[in-house]
Amino acid sequence: MNALMRWDPFKEMENLQSRLTRAFGLPPGRSTNGDKELMAVAEWAPAVDISEDDKEWLVKADLPEVKKEEVKVTVQDGVLIITGERKFEKEEKGKKFHRVECCYGNFLRSFTLPDGADGAKVTAEFKDGVLKVHLPKGEKVAPMSIEVKVG
Repeated sequence: MNALMRWDPFKEMENLQSRLTRAFGLPPGRSTNGDKELMAVAEWAPAVDISEDDKEWLVKADLPEVKKEEVKVTVQDGVLIITGERKFEKEEKGKKFHRVECCYGNFLRSFTLPDGADGAKVTAEFKDGVLKVHLPKGEKVAPMSIEVKVG
């Protein structure tokens, strides 16, 4: 059975832009619906390592040239959120940039807390451009078994 479909050239352009963005490893573009922004994106995403031992999970984020005051760590609804900004060096007279490969601007990383993480006891430290977020493990809740008698 053949069906007619309406062709939307703008949708085709959005799909092409999305594929090119992914191919070059860039953050996704912004979509708008009238005056309302459908998706807000960060300009870059710092690299993160997550490790675990018997006491905690450790999230390490590389934030070179980011000031401590520019970083915010929050836990909300079971999600760890790291936001901040890396500011671009001001251009000085007589100084030319021949190549700029470092990423600048706002960033946002979010991670769902693992089962057993105690979101109320999260701590963070920032030293030498590395943010370390400690997620302590809470008490393990043993699975409960309830016997139901049918009468």
